[in-house]
Amino acid sequence: MDNVLFISDLHAPYQHRDALSFLEALHSKHKFKRIINVGDEMDYHAMSFHDTDPNLLNAGDELKKAKKALQQLESIFPEMDLMESNHGSMKYRRAKAHGIPVELMVPYATACGVGQGWQWFPHRTYEFGSHTVHVTHGKGVSTRRNVEQMGCCFVQGHYHGLFELVYNGTPHSLNWGMTVGCLIDDESLAFAYNKNTLKRPVLGCGGIIDGKPVLFPMVLRRGGRWSRKI
Repeated sequence: MDNVLFISDLHAPYQHRDALSFLEALHSKHKFKRIINVGDEMDYHAMSFHDTDPNLLNAGDELKKAKKALQQLESIFPEMDLMESNHGSMKYRRAKAHGIPVELMVPYATACGVGQGWQWFPHRTYEFGSHTVHVTHGKGVSTRRNVEQMGCCFVQGHYHGLFELVYNGTPHSLNWGMTVGCLIDDESLAFAYNKNTLKRPVLGCGGIIDGKPVLFPMVLRRGGRWSRKI
């Protein structure tokens, strides 16, 4: 069975400074054949429906910087499936709020500055060997409950502080579920809303290696830089 990578929330341009190097090193080691991004590839902080920080980039500059980061990611992974998400779909949500038909909006790939090798889906179910795997941006905070309710293997992101792999056995199958953390720069003002919560973001992503689900933590040194260990 081909190895599969599940990339967690990048929130470009506010991704961790070592996120792309971490993903490139994982790919060099495991030679993934299928790349799936669970969503929030862009942050769109300046376009948020919530309060935005005036000390961050304006919407135009943020978009330019985010596109540069995603084009670097595309150079590593020319083909990728991406799930639609609350941040990634911000331009469509904003358009809807202001009465602009979706037909007048540019496609995801155009907005991100990438080619047609990247394709977006609301959610998607895959067949990986003996595993049926449902992938969505974020269904519910309980990974175990998601697996139980879906009746198949399950992958999500969205919940930055959750990084877990759980198993659920039934009389007919053994299913697993992953919530794969994130790859954000927690020091960015874009995530200031999280500063007063006890649960902190967990950096990493997930995958299927030789038919088995795995989590890849992005281990940091003191000072917040990636340890270069995978």
